[in-house]
Amino acid sequence: MFIDSHCHFDFDVFNDQRDELMARCLDHGILGFLVPATTFISWRRLDMLIERYPQWRAAYGLHPYFLKEASLEQVDFLGEQCEAKRVVAVGEIGLDYWPSAVDINVQMNFFKRQLSVAKSLRLPVIVHARKSYDLVLKCLREVGFKEGGVIHAFNGSFEQAKRFLDLGFVLGVGGTVTYPRANKARRVLSALESSAFILETDSPDMPLNGFQGQNNTPLSIPFIAQCVATIREEDVEQITMQTYANLLRVFPKWNEDLL
Repeated sequence: MFIDSHCHFDFDVFNDQRDELMARCLDHGILGFLVPATTFISWRRLDMLIERYPQWRAAYGLHPYFLKEASLEQVDFLGEQCEAKRVVAVGEIGLDYWPSAVDINVQMNFFKRQLSVAKSLRLPVIVHARKSYDLVLKCLREVGFKEGGVIHAFNGSFEQAKRFLDLGFVLGVGGTVTYPRANKARRVLSALESSAFILETDSPDMPLNGFQGQNNTPLSIPFIAQCVATIREEDVEQITMQTYANLLRVFPKWNEDLL
């Protein structure tokens, strides 16, 4: 059984093909999907879709890249939103140093407030961290956050990976490792303990090597698993079983409220 631990299946790009794509995923043994919200307005849409697809799990949060559309008052509704059915985490939240993103001090304020909500609910978090790993670690320590979660699309050093692992996080591994030039990511992946990572696509983003310019989908998960198995010199069945066990450990509410 494959699980896509991070896909934006609620995005409009999937509107005309969502049912067909879901059927194809199930046929290929991809049986679980974690869909993290990105904006306040997307929470309601994800609410409706989660009722339609029992294989989905939800996370709610305000993504750092889209904070120009957000207000701190929206964080006040986050706790109530995260009490909805099949919610397993707060996310996607974090820090993004991309040039067009919101001022980093504003991002930090939103991030720490959302961490505090997750801490109060004892929920793990899905963390977006682009060029900001050390600052994310600083925020986690300042809030005293100990519920763990996932560092989405991790692309840092082995030393940074260890710091997150020591705080109870696992690392999201996706399409980046399918690129032969991703030497650092591959070295880190090969050195990690088997308990340290889970599989994700970030659909419709992060296309695999050879599929640049195309929308990514959860159908990529078996290919990512095979690439991870090759890099780590392990069987793909072993990767699949271990990453599923890792996911259940970091998201203990995963199997609650099953239909």
